[in-house]
Amino acid sequence: MTRKICVVIGSRANYSSIKSAMRAIAAHPRLELQVVVGASALLDRYGQVVNLIESDGFKPAARVHMLIEGETPATMAKSTGLGLLELPGVFEVLKPDVVLTVGDRFETMATALAAAYMNIPIAHTMGGEVSGTIDESIRHAVTKFAHVHFPASPGARERIIRLGERPDDVHLVGCPRIDLVAELLAGDGAAPDGKIFDMGVGDRLDLAQPFLLVSQHPVTTEYGAGEAQIMATLQAVHDVGLPAVVLWPNADAGSEDIARGIRKWRERGLARRMHFFKNLAVDAYVRLMARTACLVGNSSSGIREGAYIGTPVVNIGTRQIGRERGENVVDAPHERVAVADAVRAQIARGRRPADPIYGDGKAGQRIADILAEKSVPVQKRITY
Repeated sequence: MTRKICVVIGSRANYSSIKSAMRAIAAHPRLELQVVVGASALLDRYGQVVNLIESDGFKPAARVHMLIEGETPATMAKSTGLGLLELPGVFEVLKPDVVLTVGDRFETMATALAAAYMNIPIAHTMGGEVSGTIDESIRHAVTKFAHVHFPASPGARERIIRLGERPDDVHLVGCPRIDLVAELLAGDGAAPDGKIFDMGVGDRLDLAQPFLLVSQHPVTTEYGAGEAQIMATLQAVHDVGLPAVVLWPNADAGSEDIARGIRKWRERGLARRMHFFKNLAVDAYVRLMARTACLVGNSSSGIREGAYIGTPVVNIGTRQIGRERGENVVDAPHERVAVADAVRAQIARGRRPADPIYGDGKAGQRIADILAEKSVPVQKRITY
């Protein structure tokens, strides 16, 4: 009898963080993959990630519109509530045996709460990690709802156990995002394709020459500071003098502040030798990371994938505070001169050796195998 595994995807980060596991689940003879797409993954303003999901061969079983516009702390809370209203109906129809939820976003909380109240066992990836913002609180809360845990690093596994979860339920598998990186690096050398500039807006860049990659998201606990923060980053990038690929922020509270800062930068005519994307396919983003002179911003990708690739990274501000990192990362405050100096220093040091802090590229298959074999009772069992 096949076991139905329902994966809920609410953002581009969700998708890249679970794609390899989805492929392994879909290919496993004892598992059936169900895909639910919701929140920002459905919206054009965030690049319609659902189109990437479908182009990769995954057919959504349901679409859940659960994102209330405004990107404020209040709308973030309301979006969580809307997800909790909508997801139970989806689960009633799909009748999954296990709900697999990803990471630490607000849609992850809605997914976990809905499944828990409906007596559906929950599997959770990327738990046990330490970082800043509300994400860390959500991540640890979901750990207490989950029945099966798939941490990405040894330190994360130990924290989950210290939270009272049974060691037998905590499986160190690595991060599925690293699987995609390993495949690309082994396959074609991760050469970036200039055709990506047919998408997005801005100048076309010569990717054979040094360029910067900017990925900066709002810090929910610093709501209202996003515009000033992204302006400092863009000013620093301008001061360094290299062309840059700039990604749109995610849908967390404060997203509009960062988007406004980017729009103002462009409207003032300051965006020469910059290209802006709402969204990029996972493989395109990884190829850019493998080629960029430095990744600048506060995305976890610099810490996770960046360690495996050896990408020089300047991590700005508090969004990733406390997260395990490799020698490829240096930290800087949200201050123009400090960021520019850090970027120049990272470029001068160059690429670092690969560091498999977050896995060896085989997480997805491990997750599928465990989900196929492990008995998952709905009654939570914890240690004291």
